[in-house]
Amino acid sequence: MPRFLTLILILSLLTSCAPASSGSGLPFSLPAIIGAGATLPWWRDAVFYEIFVRSFNDTNGDGIGDFNGITQKLDYLQSLGVTALWLMPIHPSPSYHGYDVLNYYAVNPQYGTLDDFKRLLSEAHSRGMKVIIDLVLNHTSSQHPWFIDANSSPQSPYRDWYLWSSEYPGNHWYAGKSGYYYGFFWSEMPDLNYNNPAVTAQMEKVSAFWLNEVGVDGFRIDAAKHLVEEGLQLENTASNHAWLSGYYAAVKKYQPEAYTLGEIYGAGALVTKIYKNELDHIFNFEISSGAINSALGESNSGMNSALKFAVKDNPTGDFATFLSNHDQNRVMSVLNGDVNKAKVAAALLLTGPGTPFLYYGEEIGMRGKKPDEDIRRPMQWNADSSAGFSSGVPWQPLQDDYAKLNVASQEKDPNSLLNHYRTLLALRKQHPALRSGSFSVLETDNPSVYAILRKHTSETLLVLINLSHEPVTHYALGLTTDKLPNGTYQPETLFGASSAGTLQVTGKSFQGYIPFAELPPSMIYIFRLK
Repeated sequence: MPRFLTLILILSLLTSCAPASSGSGLPFSLPAIIGAGATLPWWRDAVFYEIFVRSFNDTNGDGIGDFNGITQKLDYLQSLGVTALWLMPIHPSPSYHGYDVLNYYAVNPQYGTLDDFKRLLSEAHSRGMKVIIDLVLNHTSSQHPWFIDANSSPQSPYRDWYLWSSEYPGNHWYAGKSGYYYGFFWSEMPDLNYNNPAVTAQMEKVSAFWLNEVGVDGFRIDAAKHLVEEGLQLENTASNHAWLSGYYAAVKKYQPEAYTLGEIYGAGALVTKIYKNELDHIFNFEISSGAINSALGESNSGMNSALKFAVKDNPTGDFATFLSNHDQNRVMSVLNGDVNKAKVAAALLLTGPGTPFLYYGEEIGMRGKKPDEDIRRPMQWNADSSAGFSSGVPWQPLQDDYAKLNVASQEKDPNSLLNHYRTLLALRKQHPALRSGSFSVLETDNPSVYAILRKHTSETLLVLINLSHEPVTHYALGLTTDKLPNGTYQPETLFGASSAGTLQVTGKSFQGYIPFAELPPSMIYIFRLK
């Protein structure tokens, strides 16, 4: 392996957001993202839905979700407001999760055939929905034919496709038949050696196959910061950045509109900027933790701090956002089952900057805490014996609340979390300011109150949220760093039940604006300023 190089970046930690002093929203703003006539890539305008195929919908009664099951639920996803899907690994694998691949040119037979998958793509595309798949580039399964051959002999033609040492170097190294091999995550997931051009060429060929022959719209790159190590430096190396830059160019050559999304665990806005021209997006973990912490703690400091870093380090909001994913405790469990807090978290996510990702079942408040199998349980569609997921026995036991908490029951309730998501996503679709507008975080003079402006060339929207479970009467909104044209504004209510008082702007700013004498508990408002 190459010699050790100096660390070139420090990841922002999930808990690094410093709370705002005095509890008021700190005033800062994001420059306009688009102007009149500008065209954004499709992923900047999308809402993604992450699906674990095994747990989404089973159509053949074997207790395992399948491609046909997703196809069957596309109308539901479209009605929710989703415009793109991310499928967790679909390749053959000895593990239930699929992150140790046996064959990069095939699909998991438990999920169906390649023709089934192509039918899913066709049906999704006919609805205007994009589909990306997990692509595990960092490692293969220890049962992959490449590794079996490499492990058989030091003279194997595949030996240099993996990383080997004649002596035991330490952690992440495992004994093979002759020497030690490197596997960052697990002994059964040996890392590929991207210092070998043949490996790079093969994985670029894999990518071309899925883009051009199968027709997917892009990839979520698993463990993207771990692809190329440098001595003791195991992540975010200069060589890793160089490799991703070359891979990105190859993908864009195969399919210019292909989307590449990287998992850089713990990344904040600074890291999203550093990976520019290597990946189209990486996930912004600061936004995730900020939204959940503000909803849970009923304080604007978490979200305001995350947005402050976003303004500083990635001022165009060019990143992916989320509340939770397949590696984290589900949002509803983190929020202790509080539906109002879940609604607040959803509003923070879907009215903020970035391309949002929803984890399947999040829209109905599915619960789950680690181990991983328990945060990847079957989708709860109805109150039937197997939650409408399967006519057989589900591969993993259902959550014990499925009879009350499911899609069918929430469809009928206009105040349900499901219909809350639908309404927010419909507004996001209707209003470009919520999708691609600039934003300004307002002063609120109260830590329980969160407020931002979203501005587009065609409109300005005000988002106002009482994060508290108590009514709020002492607050006032202010804008000092951004500019609004002078005049009297009458807020038009887009979300929320009440009409707000007029806003007077002088000197292109305002102070002391109180839209309502009292903000009800956990109340969410969206206004268009006219």
